[in-house]
Amino acid sequence: MTTVLGGRSAAPAREVALTRREDDEDEENRQRFADRALGYAEDAVYWSIAALLVCGSGVLLVSQVNTFLRLRNLPASTVMLQLLDSLLLVFIFVELLYAVRVCLRSREIAAEPFLIVGILAGIKEIVVLSVEAAKLLEKGPEFSRAIVEIGVLGVLVLLLAVAAFVLRQRRRDTEDAGEAVAEEQEAEEKGPKSK
Repeated sequence: MTTVLGGRSAAPAREVALTRREDDEDEENRQRFADRALGYAEDAVYWSIAALLVCGSGVLLVSQVNTFLRLRNLPASTVMLQLLDSLLLVFIFVELLYAVRVCLRSREIAAEPFLIVGILAGIKEIVVLSVEAAKLLEKGPEFSRAIVEIGVLGVLVLLLAVAAFVLRQRRRDTEDAGEAVAEEQEAEEKGPKSK
């Protein structure tokens, strides 16, 4: 039985509403599928990056052992500088691997690992430049340029460290605030029940 309103049937209006609802559901399904497909693609890219970082770290370690054995007849300072330079590069790779792991786990990019990578890269360059500056001691302008570059890198490392500290403090404050809110809600839930 069809209701007639103002000489018209209500059935076409109902059909239009059903069609719109079906179209909305189809659109939601397409969006869910696209989100899922892009999520899998994103994971595949992150896993590929992680695999390359692990392989790169392994290659660097093997290369460093080879270099260490090859340079054993050189002065210890040269060998240690080369070793430190390469190991700092391995640390950078490992920190980038941690950043990828955080991205895979939390689905957001964390800034702190990249700040640490910047700190490590700055320290690596400071070490290399310090040794080079010692060799340039007699050459005035070149030595001065190296010292200025070391100073700029030092300031950069300090700024990155401050930024990492501020991020860590902010995250800790946010977590503490979240715990406080949860405790207040828990206390409010218990309060009315005890009365």
